[in-house]
Amino acid sequence: MIPSFYKREAQMDYIAPTNLLDNKTILITGAGDGIGKALAIKCADLGAKVILLGRTLSKLAAVADHIAQLHKQTAMVIELDLNDATEERYMTFTQQLTEQQVTLDGLVHNASQLGKLSPFIDIDYDTWTEVMQTNVNAGFLITKHLLPLLQAGTNASTIFTTSSVGHKGRAFWGTYSVSKFATEGMMQILADEYADTTMRFNAVNPGGTRTSMRASAYPDEDVNRLKTPEEILETYLYLLGDDSLEVTGQRFNAQ
Repeated sequence: MIPSFYKREAQMDYIAPTNLLDNKTILITGAGDGIGKALAIKCADLGAKVILLGRTLSKLAAVADHIAQLHKQTAMVIELDLNDATEERYMTFTQQLTEQQVTLDGLVHNASQLGKLSPFIDIDYDTWTEVMQTNVNAGFLITKHLLPLLQAGTNASTIFTTSSVGHKGRAFWGTYSVSKFATEGMMQILADEYADTTMRFNAVNPGGTRTSMRASAYPDEDVNRLKTPEEILETYLYLLGDDSLEVTGQRFNAQ
């Protein structure tokens, strides 16, 4: 497989078959709310065993309960605050998954932090480091330590979350924009390094979606004009399923 960067930027029109994710295990970060929650529930609906990772245990438990009620299966829950977790903490939960003989067929880096929108000169270092910790460092550490579990899976797919400002810089979005440029670079490096394997690495830009992060960035926006998380999942599902086995190193727009 040879990565072909940025050839699939347009949104997709994809209808997932009902058995798309049968027998697959997929870990999703930021799974307690928004897109992560919607994707976790949909993946379970399509046959996957899901692992929910996030910082708020009550939200993760609610998603797990929802999945149990609808699909009669148990979702694994990992409580982890990406903003202050040490590398040892990532190593610990990876070891726990290994001891439980978990292999991964999918990894979705959904969790992100916006920070503050401001002129570049006014970016404070604390905000900068917090955003980079969640958006870049956590993605690095999770992927690094889970790579053996992804290699042990079947045609494993890793999805990074990017943004329109991660492809073209925009004034006042400095910290978040830089973090997403780094995220896309990380995806491309992994896709190139593992081009001769069955693993694949891609990035998805969700676009304007009805989430709390979007509301923070655009507090005066009419949310009724935005799609819900449930309405933008087609691209994620395509990339997690076997219809995308030859696709790696690419950037997709979900809408």
